[in-house]
Amino acid sequence: MTDHKNLIIAIVLSIVILLGFDYVYNLLYPPPEVPPEDPSRPMVEDTIPAPRAPATPGVAPTPPGVERPAMAPPGVETRERVLAQVPRIPIRTPSLEGSISLVGARLDDLRLLHYRVTIAPDSPNITLLSPQGTADAYFAELGWDAGGQPITLPGPDAVWQADRDTLTPEAPVVLTWTNDEGLTFRRTIAVDEHYMFRVTQTVENATGEAVTLFPYSLVSRHGTPPTSGFFILHEGPLGVLNGTLREFSYSDLRDRGVISDTTTGGWLGITDKYWLAALIPIQTQTVNTRFVHHLAGATDVYQVDFIGQGIVIAPGASGSWESMVFAGAKVARLLDAYAERYDIVRFDRAIDFGWFYFLTKPLFYVLVWINDYVGNFGVAILILTVLIKLVFFPLANKSYRAMSQMRKLTPEMMKLRERFADDKQRLNQEMMALYKREKVNPASGCLPILVQIPVFFALYKVLFVTIEMRHAPFFGWINDLSVPDPTSIFNLFGLIPWSPPTFLMIGAWPLIMGLTMWLQMKLNPQPPDPLQAKIFMALPVVFTFMLAHFPAGLVIYWTWNNILSILQQWVIMRRMGAIGPGFKPTSS
Repeated sequence: MTDHKNLIIAIVLSIVILLGFDYVYNLLYPPPEVPPEDPSRPMVEDTIPAPRAPATPGVAPTPPGVERPAMAPPGVETRERVLAQVPRIPIRTPSLEGSISLVGARLDDLRLLHYRVTIAPDSPNITLLSPQGTADAYFAELGWDAGGQPITLPGPDAVWQADRDTLTPEAPVVLTWTNDEGLTFRRTIAVDEHYMFRVTQTVENATGEAVTLFPYSLVSRHGTPPTSGFFILHEGPLGVLNGTLREFSYSDLRDRGVISDTTTGGWLGITDKYWLAALIPIQTQTVNTRFVHHLAGATDVYQVDFIGQGIVIAPGASGSWESMVFAGAKVARLLDAYAERYDIVRFDRAIDFGWFYFLTKPLFYVLVWINDYVGNFGVAILILTVLIKLVFFPLANKSYRAMSQMRKLTPEMMKLRERFADDKQRLNQEMMALYKREKVNPASGCLPILVQIPVFFALYKVLFVTIEMRHAPFFGWINDLSVPDPTSIFNLFGLIPWSPPTFLMIGAWPLIMGLTMWLQMKLNPQPPDPLQAKIFMALPVVFTFMLAHFPAGLVIYWTWNNILSILQQWVIMRRMGAIGPGFKPTSS
């Protein structure tokens, strides 16, 4: 097989790996199947109540650890109207704005102050959580289950009393509710300056008997949210259970209904591309977890929850349980800081760094470190590209020398092709003898492309999944490195008042990338086979259309990498006499 066939194969493999690695990996190594729930299966230490049937709408809520089909009121209300219907405690932090409902004590109103829907300065802030009764209800709830005992517990209609009028990082709020049987429930809610809520639930027993209660936490999401639709990105329920990352799509949950497990420590939640609502139990405690789907009328409802071990509260005593709720942006440094501070197992996996995690995350931190100095992620990408080129400089030099030798052999290869045009087997034998005589390895020219694949894919993941790249500007018309170049040659880059269809959005940067790829191929040895030559010359066009729909930051990286490669290759080939005066290869 000639060097050109090898290179074509390498490029095809590059595309396959780039676009389908995660998909193929999941096919080959699917996540372990979770068996259906077995009602006879013992729960944690036989102290956690077994699930029961869902409650009828309008009746007291079901025990925790099962679905809670709380129905939205007829005719879904606007968010503002629903928020105004019940008393609330405002939340004010440097990163969050919202409120806690005093009816049900739910965390169901959060907006992210540092993030907007679009890059427009007057764009509204991202809304993460919304109360029940809205079209996209999404909330967190904590409480107690009586485990079948006839105890009155605070339900979704319970009205709590607060000890202050605002929750801030400096001032936690204590909510109180008392039943008619002598049990007083207190819920202390604290929040830091970012996105972590710490909730301490305390029950004071003034009855004459001991009671056993089971703490629970849940996140419920009504309606199937829009997703990016990329198989390399997970959006939906996920968690780290017993140290293993578990991810389920919304369709998985619709098909399976309930997925249960038991874990010591870890966390679970529901993730979007950039946002996360997660439940974090005490990391030394064993809890039962569930991922749940059910229908509330015609609305899909998705829920993640856990229920802890029973706490026995003697007469005249009190019992407490502490857990955390994360609700905010998936900032890598912040997730790492939380993981270290609270010993949360693999909390950074909420960001989908992918199968190349070992490469993607370090690459991301190098990029962030450079950006801290230069103040522009686009410039940081250019500098990172230079660093990557320096790392692979010896290998690239060796490869380009081999390609120079191949280019110099082009006339001899053409003569052999003409001489043995009717004998393909003899032609291949003579070609291999020529390579051996001249000490040329035709496969070595593929090495730069093959080596770039993991780095390219890792950088693609960094640009696609990390919130640090969201709305990060470069220069000129590139206002967001995480989305494709917004221009198109088919409307003369905006001069013609027409919006081309998506497949015709071929921007300026993809065109520059295609040109640099074409120039680089002109430096490579020309294939002796005319068909191969045509395929080679079509590749820049194929990559131009393909990368036009990739994040602009990735196209900038690829273009700059091509330019550096052209300079390096041209210098080496000129020194070896493979180009320049005196070199006249036979035309193919």
